[in-house]
Amino acid sequence: MQYRLDLVLHPAEGALLRVIGMAERRGFAPRAISGAPVAADYGRWHLQLVVDGQRPAETLCRQIEEDHLDCVSVQVTAVEGVAP
Repeated sequence: MQYRLDLVLHPAEGALLRVIGMAERRGFAPRAISGAPVAADYGRWHLQLVVDGQRPAETLCRQIEEDHLDCVSVQVTAVEGVAP
């Protein structure tokens, strides 16, 4: 199953690598990433990370929110119409 994670991160060194690493360690394979800093939001990074995985993505979201001080918010959406 593919999921899209919509993340808002503080612009901290290594924040993106920590999020991707956590996804991989939890059994999710990163497939795509896009985004940019938003000046109107104090320079925070607004990112979309698409991952493949067989586990519930909600668990990954909770872990990212709890374990990463750089994470402001994360929301998950199942990506429809994608063959495994």
